[in-house]
Amino acid sequence: MTTPVSSRLTSAQLATPSGLFQTIQSKASFLCVGLDPDPAKIPASFGTGVAAMEAFCAAVVEATLPYAVAYKPNLAFFEQFGAEGWAALERVVANIPSDVLVIADAKRGDIGNTALKYAQALFTGLGADAVTVAPYMGRDSVEPFTSFSNKWTVLLALTSNPSAEDFEFHGATPLFEGVLTTSRSFDGADRLMYVVGATRPELLGRVRKLVPEAFLLVPGVGAQGGTVEDVCAHGLNA
Repeated sequence: MTTPVSSRLTSAQLATPSGLFQTIQSKASFLCVGLDPDPAKIPASFGTGVAAMEAFCAAVVEATLPYAVAYKPNLAFFEQFGAEGWAALERVVANIPSDVLVIADAKRGDIGNTALKYAQALFTGLGADAVTVAPYMGRDSVEPFTSFSNKWTVLLALTSNPSAEDFEFHGATPLFEGVLTTSRSFDGADRLMYVVGATRPELLGRVRKLVPEAFLLVPGVGAQGGTVEDVCAHGLNA
């Protein structure tokens, strides 16, 4: 039995830092659109259940495509519905053009062969261009993902949730800083991105000093209280 292979392939331009930067410049945008289809919040006009989730995501993609550099489907919203939900996710991803980055928001975190199977499922099977990963088990929880030379791995570093302070700020060197600095020695580090929340704009400058050229995935704008203005003021690298 072989791993399913998605027909969606990462474009050569999106697979390199310089190419992704060119895409951002060409659209004059660094917008990443989250796809978090909560059935309880989807307008009734889209129907019900998994079909409504899929239709809602398709409508969001259609409306934002001229401006979006990336889409970030949250896998949990689809996985809760089992095989039917996963099939809908596959269709949502397949319908996103290959010149737009798809970030599978999975937050996987395991080691060795298990991490590799997660990577195969999301990169090869789903056709994602990038995957969010919890790096707290160390190098061997990250490098199975970075071994895919044309894909991106997005490490949780300074997350936007209030209880991030429970762990990410502990230590003489805060844990989030350790993630940023230590991961630069990992294999495939040139294809690492980092999750850095918009809810702590005063720390974006510190992040930029540690990873001046890395791409950042910045959640927390809007409902969580972060602003685009603060992100631009403290987080841009060019």
